[in-house]
Amino acid sequence: MLGLSLVVGWYVVLGLTDRQGLPRDKMADCYVFTAFMAVVGARVLYFLTNLDEFSSPLQILQLRSGGLVAYGGFLGGLLGSAIYLYRNGFSLWKWADAAVPALGSGLMITRLGCYMYGCDFGEPLPPRAPGWLKFLGTFPHWHDGHGAPAWQQHVRLGFRATRDVCERAYHGLFNTADGLCHIAPTTEHSVPVHPTQLYESLLGLCIFATLLFMWRRRQWEGQIFITFWIVYGIGRGLLEVIRDDAERGTVGNLSTSQFIALVSIAVCVPLYLYRRKTAERAAPANLFAPIETPAETPTAAPAA
Repeated sequence: MLGLSLVVGWYVVLGLTDRQGLPRDKMADCYVFTAFMAVVGARVLYFLTNLDEFSSPLQILQLRSGGLVAYGGFLGGLLGSAIYLYRNGFSLWKWADAAVPALGSGLMITRLGCYMYGCDFGEPLPPRAPGWLKFLGTFPHWHDGHGAPAWQQHVRLGFRATRDVCERAYHGLFNTADGLCHIAPTTEHSVPVHPTQLYESLLGLCIFATLLFMWRRRQWEGQIFITFWIVYGIGRGLLEVIRDDAERGTVGNLSTSQFIALVSIAVCVPLYLYRRKTAERAAPANLFAPIETPAETPTAAPAA
């Protein structure tokens, strides 16, 4: 799903940069370098927040084992873009306004991949939750003690629940020492949890649609870029409240992503207000208008 999101992002970003009159070859190169740095950033942040999983720094290269953090990807991609654009003399604001809608589509697609694997899940649903939501939030036991990350965590680490709910609703074993409920290793599926992957996929779709709508009406350069960081920070911060996977890392009482979300909001809200007063007005653009290519200068006929 990561590969699909990069392909979709390619067409979104280059389509928008074309409409700003930016050279396609340079923007294509920028996209490739940005995507590479995004993957690096996503992996590095996962490594830093889950050091106990890695016996050797070289294991950071084993991408097949999973382990990417969205905010690490955003920050790594931003760094990659800034490096490329600075070295080639292009505006970061113009590029960023064209690039961030693809982050919305990327969230929509990659979180579906997270859902299919069963990682990045939420807290257990209350026993009276709708049946369809319980169905969406149930993840399987695969075979030989292996299963989706939600199932593994509920077996090995447990989850918070009262003794009554643990034993009656989930048929689990309540550990009085830590106050956590554990399901048996023979259980065929996890406890029903909030499918936070689907919630964030829907958030990505809403961000993608909203930013494209705004892009046609943006009033100054950087408006779309800064708006993304504020909106995603609010949405991600709220979703983190009901996330329950253990591989998120913490900063004090906050998850790593909650901390980054709060910092990004604190930085971007005043930056939005400042740019709105001082930034150069963006040229109006129509997403659906044909892209005009520069006309060739006629060549003078050779003298007789």
